[in-house]
Amino acid sequence: MKSFKHVLVLASIIILAASCSDDDPVVVNEEELITTVTVTLTSEEDGTEIVLNSVDLDGDGPDAPVVTVSGNLTANTIYTGVTEVFNETEDPAEDITEEVLEEGVDHQFFYTFANGLALTTYTDDDVNGDPIGITFALTTSNAGSESLTVSLIHEPNKSGSGVVDGSITNAAGETDAEVTFPITIE
Repeated sequence: MKSFKHVLVLASIIILAASCSDDDPVVVNEEELITTVTVTLTSEEDGTEIVLNSVDLDGDGPDAPVVTVSGNLTANTIYTGVTEVFNETEDPAEDITEEVLEEGVDHQFFYTFANGLALTTYTDDDVNGDPIGITFALTTSNAGSESLTVSLIHEPNKSGSGVVDGSITNAAGETDAEVTFPITIE
């Protein structure tokens, strides 16, 4: 009987050691396919809505994204903004925005202007109080031609210099989606 107990103890130790090996499967958080980026800007002055949309159903395929802007922005105006991302290869389209919100500490939208004729301010944050950027305020200055690049970064360094203020320079991480919209401010 004593030998049987030793065998059981030895077997338990072997099983325990094997379960702690480095061969354990690693859970991978697969990135979602983002085919569509939609930015809706609503004028705080008169409620006018401008929709910026980019659709790229073939991803890295040979077809360029279809980028549309529904109208011009007004100079010296504040807009409330909402950015949404979708996977339109699914039927119905999968709203990836919900996942970005749920995993807010691991995501951040960045809004970069080529000519400095507008700026954005974040109006939402993750559980740590850092910005996500699904909602924001956009303020235009002078009239002119502008381009707005919207970037969704996965696992940004939110403690990096200027990152929580919207500077993508020190964000690091991986780009989940990026699109540039031509904008006219009048």
